[in-house]
Amino acid sequence: MRDTHGCIIRGDTAQRKIALVFTADEYGDGASFILDALGDYGIKGSFFMTGNYLRGSANTKAITRMVSEGHYLGPHSDQHLLYCDWEKRDSLLISEATFDADLRANYDALAQWGVDTTAVRYFIPPYEWYNRRIVDWTEQRKMRLVNFTPGLRTAADYTYPEMGERYVDSETLYNQLLTYEKQRPNGLNGFIVLIHLGTDPRRIDKFYHRLPALIKELTARGYTFERIDKLIH
Repeated sequence: MRDTHGCIIRGDTAQRKIALVFTADEYGDGASFILDALGDYGIKGSFFMTGNYLRGSANTKAITRMVSEGHYLGPHSDQHLLYCDWEKRDSLLISEATFDADLRANYDALAQWGVDTTAVRYFIPPYEWYNRRIVDWTEQRKMRLVNFTPGLRTAADYTYPEMGERYVDSETLYNQLLTYEKQRPNGLNGFIVLIHLGTDPRRIDKFYHRLPALIKELTARGYTFERIDKLIH
């Protein structure tokens, strides 16, 4: 399923399958916890990281585990650029040449970890923000732009109390997800669920700590978890 901009936002709504995707740029404090949780339940996740994150010396152990444990690694832009205006979404803030150079640098950073970049075809844009032109540029490069499925609020796990009304605590995020699943005819079938790999230190209440409970609950409701390249064909 695609949104109005052409971005892939959901897999098959007839199958009780979910992709857990994790994005990272500046922060990665949850990497070890997340990888442990996925390993405990035998789940393969999908990690979309910027070149900034991939080059960070503090992230070596986590990235090594992602590769060796068979998770999907994909690009999230090299420098975490904002592609288009927040208010006027059709207004691009970068040129195609900048987009291309930045994405190539991200691929080069992935390759340094032994990732077969010829098999990496899914791309989550920085800030999860894009427009039709970004989708077109991505597809011209034989790739597919993907984003989290609308309806859930887990992508707000980056917020912290100092943000005021924008802040959403982890209990609210967790309960909203389970309520949404129960109330919708197709539940979370084909959902791409996004959780950030790390967040600003000012957020003490880390949503990724809810991951084991979330996996256990959704498994009990009949869901299985797939890598993004298995969920989307």
